[in-house]
Amino acid sequence: MFDWFASTLRSYPEIALFLSLAIGYYVGGFAYKGFSLGAVTSTLIAAVVIGQLGITISPNVKSTFFLMFLFAVGYGVGPQFVRGIAKDGAPQAIFAVVVTVFCLAIPVIIAKVAGYHPGYAAGLYAGSQTISASMGLATDAINRLGLSPEQTKEYLDAMPVAYAVTYIFGTVGSAVVLALLGPKLLNIDLVKACKDYEDRLGGDKEIGGPGSVWRRFELRAFRVKAGARVAGMRAAEAEALVPDARVFVERIRRDGAISDATADTVLKEGDILAIAGPREVLVNLIGHNAEEVEDPELLDVKAEGVDVYVTSKEANGKTLAELSQLPSARGVFLRKIVRGATAVSIPIHANTVIHRGDILTIVGRTQDIAAVAKVIGHPDRPSDVADVAFICGAIVLGALIGALVFKVGGVPLTLSTAGGALISGLVFGWLRSVHPTFGRIPSSTVWFMNSVGLNMFIAVVGISAGPGFVKGLQTQGVGLFLWGALATTIPLILAMFAGKFIFRFDPAILLGACAGARTTTAALGMICETAKSQVPALGYTVTYAVGNTLLTIWGMVIIMLLT
Repeated sequence: MFDWFASTLRSYPEIALFLSLAIGYYVGGFAYKGFSLGAVTSTLIAAVVIGQLGITISPNVKSTFFLMFLFAVGYGVGPQFVRGIAKDGAPQAIFAVVVTVFCLAIPVIIAKVAGYHPGYAAGLYAGSQTISASMGLATDAINRLGLSPEQTKEYLDAMPVAYAVTYIFGTVGSAVVLALLGPKLLNIDLVKACKDYEDRLGGDKEIGGPGSVWRRFELRAFRVKAGARVAGMRAAEAEALVPDARVFVERIRRDGAISDATADTVLKEGDILAIAGPREVLVNLIGHNAEEVEDPELLDVKAEGVDVYVTSKEANGKTLAELSQLPSARGVFLRKIVRGATAVSIPIHANTVIHRGDILTIVGRTQDIAAVAKVIGHPDRPSDVADVAFICGAIVLGALIGALVFKVGGVPLTLSTAGGALISGLVFGWLRSVHPTFGRIPSSTVWFMNSVGLNMFIAVVGISAGPGFVKGLQTQGVGLFLWGALATTIPLILAMFAGKFIFRFDPAILLGACAGARTTTAALGMICETAKSQVPALGYTVTYAVGNTLLTIWGMVIIMLLT
């Protein structure tokens, strides 16, 4: 039975690929006390085991999926990468560049001291910095070295060995160093720092939303009683009586007839008002001073929650307090702000600054949402349809540009097709955020291209390197793990001190900026948990976009430095 199974996998290697992914995603979904191997490492281990059967897979399969993956990475981080090099994010962008240089320099030094060849060095770098994508560019660079087939294979087979041995500490260690060791090294009370930061911004974080029975914003009907203070006032004046919250008179029933209200509508005794606002305000304030009535017809309005891409110059760089004063903002409420490729939720405060590329989840009446969307950006209503022509065309364009070879002083220089696909994703991802009328790729599709593209590449690498994995692990295991731990820890410590004493970041966002520059989402989660706040995420997005791009490119650079 086993012989038949092994023979079938050797005859149909595509089955081995999907088997590696099935095992990898299944095992990677388990967690113990917050730690998980993740899909990438689990897929690599599964592929290495399956690779012991001596399965041969065309390297073209690996290249195809890697191009898809890199384009998806660039597409996701494009808006934040471009903003990161603009003036608002310049300090964080420069900080990310410095940190990525640390992340490259330390593994290079360790590789030289330990005597590792470029294959082990590239794997150690990728695992210790948890940047799996760099192995693709490192593979391209090794293939272009002009080495003998035997030496090329030795380098390529060593890479996943070093990656697998160093990745676990790269993930867990980075979280421990930043979230637990970092505040002690920097003498920071992280909880207090985040609370102070929130107090300076003002406001409270958003809760509720889809999946929650509780609703922050509601529409309720109240009757204007005789002698009520609001009788004779314009709607805008009545709304201003609640200075600490946004409430709006949306509709009015007067003498049995229903009509929409405007800011200038004068309220009268006996009117029944449909008032929208925060639940606690309607219940505890207005509800105590007015008669609430049941009027289904009055409250029967078309409302929705819509994600709006911020694209306009008018909204870019403005605070939420400033945007709330726009005439078109009347009647709408902000439920969520998402920023960056990792969809980091940004705290909602009066002084939170909005940037191009941010996604604002706005709730309210359909006509009110349409009005504000025209001013701040483009509504992005849910759709399962991806612009496949755009995806393929952009990848082709980037790969063609990357395939060009230029000779400088007799030295051939090229981005490679992989680098071209990454840059194409950055450019078109940014263009999509500025003009979101073309190139739609649903988030589920981006996830598929990103996750499955990378893991298919990893599966091919693992299966191809399988026969040499056990031998390499036996000869390099313990020492390689310890060198990897150093390669993980030293850059993070240098980053923290650079952020505090050179860049002088606010303590509340410093550790988040370090996590972003190292693209370690696991560390960000632990930092926010330690801080009991989402404020550290404010330092994550720009640094993540820059760091993710450069750390991937360093996979090629480390080969160049060591040969």
